[in-house]
Amino acid sequence: MRLRPVDLVDIFVYLVVLGVFIQLFPEVISESFLLALLTAVLLKVVLEGVLYVKKRIMARIRGTHSRWVRVLNVAALLLVLPGSKFLVLEIVAWVFGDAVYLGGFLQVTALIIVLMLARGGVRRIVDRPAAETHAD
Repeated sequence: MRLRPVDLVDIFVYLVVLGVFIQLFPEVISESFLLALLTAVLLKVVLEGVLYVKKRIMARIRGTHSRWVRVLNVAALLLVLPGSKFLVLEIVAWVFGDAVYLGGFLQVTALIIVLMLARGGVRRIVDRPAAETHAD
C-alpha cells in the first residue's frame, strides 16, 4: 500500500474531528495527543477497509441480475453497516486498551459520520482543479 498526500490529509482531518469529539463529549477519551494521532491513523486504516468492503458489496448488488444474490448482498450490507461501528470500537479497545475510549455505539456512529463528511468536504477542496482555484 502506497501512502498518498490525500491519506495524510485524511489523517489530519480525522485527528481534528477526533480532537473536537474529545473536547465536546466526555465519553470520548484519549489520554494524550500522541494517542489521539495514533487513533486517527488506526481509524484511517480501519475505515478504508470498511469502505472497500462496502464498495465491493455495492458493486455486487448493482452487477447481478439474480434476485437471490442481490438479496444476499443487501443482507451482507445491512450487517456490515452497524458491524463496522462495533469493529472500530473493538479494534480501538484492543490496540489502546483503557487509554482511548470512543464512547458507545451512538458516539462512534456520530464520530464516523462526521469523519466521513469532513473527509469528503476537505477532499472536495483539495481536489479542485487549478483553474477553479485561480478564478476565486
